[in-house]
Amino acid sequence: MEEKRLFELIMGSEKNQLEQIIKCNDVTQKFGLRLSNEEGLELLKNKNEILKSQERIEFGEGILTKIIFTFCDSPFIYQDNYVEMIEGLTEIFYLYKNESMDEITDDELLAYMKSCFDGKCQGDLDYLEGTCLEAFCREIREKGPEFMGIVEDE
Repeated sequence: MEEKRLFELIMGSEKNQLEQIIKCNDVTQKFGLRLSNEEGLELLKNKNEILKSQERIEFGEGILTKIIFTFCDSPFIYQDNYVEMIEGLTEIFYLYKNESMDEITDDELLAYMKSCFDGKCQGDLDYLEGTCLEAFCREIREKGPEFMGIVEDE
């Protein structure tokens, strides 16, 4: 009986996440971007595979909607590459959450990713992952909270 209840909870959570992803269309369609139910399910499946491979768990609404809202106005994302880009950004996000040893918040990491992606990366996911974020996380690991300007009061 417990397994059935757990399955129902997981399925309810997936359904809620899919609804939230599709609801993003209200904002993203202003930028010419729209996800179908099938594409939303693909994003969820991809995210779950990434979480498993990165040995992470996710609570609450998840990161997909934040990634969608953060990057929907990028000049380098358009309908033809939308799903592929969101999947790539999701994978990069979780990889560098681990690499930063969770020293930065989701919002801080997304803001840095967005700045680089739209700036010096010019929409290139490989450059974002292999150069910009690698150097960023190396600095975080070496310098800790001081790198981000966070200093604890003594």
